[in-house]
Amino acid sequence: MRKINFRFPIFTILAFSLLVTHVHAASYKLNDSTDSIIGELDSAVVGREHTLLDIAREYGFGYQDLKLLNPEIDTWMPEDGDVVQLPSRFILPNVPRNGLVLNIPEMRLYYFPPHKKGEPVEVFTYPLGVGREGWATPYKKTRIVGKKKHPDWRPPKSILKEHEEAGDPLPKVVKAGPDNPLGDYALRLGLPAYLIHGTNKPWGIGMRVSHGCIRLYPEDIAELFYKVKVGTKVNIINNPYKIGGADGVLYLEAHPPLTTATRDENGDVVESIDAYGKPINRSVDYGNVNFTQVVEMIVASTDEDEYIIDWGMAKIVSTEARGIPVAIGISVAKENGTNGREIIGQAEEGESLSLKLDTAIDDTGITKEPE
Repeated sequence: MRKINFRFPIFTILAFSLLVTHVHAASYKLNDSTDSIIGELDSAVVGREHTLLDIAREYGFGYQDLKLLNPEIDTWMPEDGDVVQLPSRFILPNVPRNGLVLNIPEMRLYYFPPHKKGEPVEVFTYPLGVGREGWATPYKKTRIVGKKKHPDWRPPKSILKEHEEAGDPLPKVVKAGPDNPLGDYALRLGLPAYLIHGTNKPWGIGMRVSHGCIRLYPEDIAELFYKVKVGTKVNIINNPYKIGGADGVLYLEAHPPLTTATRDENGDVVESIDAYGKPINRSVDYGNVNFTQVVEMIVASTDEDEYIIDWGMAKIVSTEARGIPVAIGISVAKENGTNGREIIGQAEEGESLSLKLDTAIDDTGITKEPE
């Protein structure tokens, strides 16, 4: 199977140790309220004095964001001169753009402030830490029902029991301070016992490490805390795959689907549930099951428009799940048949198309390599 090759512009960190401030949430203004893709891909040249976790935080990403796109780079000791690809381009989730949208498989939050008439739609985005297996964050629509600065933490009975059994008992109330896992700010959701909060363990952003709550970097929750009001809508979604278009090009962005495991009294997995709530049959090719969902999404997204789709590339993108938008097709304008783009040959049934994209966005080419 052919792999995806990514070519991004590079900027060099000349003195990484001199950088003392962190990049806060990326802010984007949409020229058209229907735009579905924001940002531009980039990269950085780094040295071995910083971990991949340091780099992720410095540039506003979580651990998963960078590891998916840079699997060959050592997490703890990058080599001097390593090029770290930055996944700084996103397809917006296909849900109403109102308030907070938390896409759990993507481990990313999108905030759409109230729109002012006559002004561009604005969106902020932050990386997240989410619930670990067995403590999954629920997929619900809710609201912000309270805000608290320097919150105390009252662990629920289940967490008290877990720590007691591990020989690490917790007090019934953990006061605000450096030992408080909620950090300095908390937004209470209309779901009992669930919060969006900071953390005293920022390395966990971009990982499944919490007991179901949503964690943000300390600097990010401090920013978000003052942006949102009580009553703000919150939509917690489960979208490992996203489809978006720009300038007649169709893009697919894929993230690893989250699974939920049911375990027996010995801790052995007895059943695994996929991202769509269906039992996983380990005897079948699970990648094909996921691709069926992708095909359905592509068809639903293009039913009103004419697109030529490279299904081979779509399958690669969904299987590799690198976490960035990749071109998988082009629109076909009715007046000229190709929207000004060149079709290199025609695909036989079961084959992928060979296309050359001539766009102002990037120099991505969709091609079918010889067998």
